[in-house]
Amino acid sequence: MLDAAILGAVLASIVAAATTLLLASLGELVAERAGTLNLGVEGMMIVGAAVGYATAYSSGSLLLGTLAAMLAGTALSLVFAVLAVWLATNQVASGLATTILGLGLAGLIGSPFVGTRVDAAPALAIPGLTDLPVIGPALFGQDAFVYASILLLIAVAWGLARTRAGLVLRAVGENHAAAHALGHPVRRIRTLAVMFGGACAGLAGAHLSLAYTPFWASDMTAGRGWIALALVVFSAWRPLWLLGGAYLFGAVSILQLHVQGFGLGIPAQLLSSLPYLATIAALVVISALKHGQGAPASLGVPFVPDR
Repeated sequence: MLDAAILGAVLASIVAAATTLLLASLGELVAERAGTLNLGVEGMMIVGAAVGYATAYSSGSLLLGTLAAMLAGTALSLVFAVLAVWLATNQVASGLATTILGLGLAGLIGSPFVGTRVDAAPALAIPGLTDLPVIGPALFGQDAFVYASILLLIAVAWGLARTRAGLVLRAVGENHAAAHALGHPVRRIRTLAVMFGGACAGLAGAHLSLAYTPFWASDMTAGRGWIALALVVFSAWRPLWLLGGAYLFGAVSILQLHVQGFGLGIPAQLLSSLPYLATIAALVVISALKHGQGAPASLGVPFVPDR
């Protein structure tokens, strides 16, 4: 049996690994509920990681680094918004182009910082709770990014379900022509949703380079942006289901590392591919069950107002 301390450390690692996915997928969920399919999440994450790390390393402030990462993700999302929302270009092509642009920019920005390190975001201990066996380190001994992701999840779930702004955003995603006929500024709403998604992707990148692995590496996102996209489908565009999906994929990512340490003779390359194989398997199951019927009706459809 696993020692309680070891089990607590494993659970804490799962929570940390899931946080990056949860932050990025929350932003993408809001963008998609507005009807915009943003495949540029990976690029926005890596730019956020690079800018956040460069700012934190240069200024010595993790807070400034985090804010800079969010601004960088938002700035890159505006490039996508101009192309896909205002110029009504193909959203898939625009998103892929944004990812390629982001990867190139991140490599350029981060190249002077290869081999350097910053102090990781500190864990926020909660007296009386952090010392609890097993669940203490996992739930009450995490950094601020983890708690921010939970608060953001609650805010998104409540905002989409309980506020007028959330209702209007969902209406735009379901039928942009009807929303436009009612006087709602469809393109402005979609742009704001995409910007929110970019800020969340930048925040996810900051979590990677300032907390999860406090250094810069050119490929440190390692496809997490694509997994975040799959998680939105996996959750059927429901914020609370997204939480379970993020922690499930976070668990797969962490457990494959521990399996390698058991010396079972399984090739390391196969174990490293488990998170992505799990993503494919989940999407196949969802497709078979027709779980994707919750997709917004106008998702991926450009809106061009009548002239």
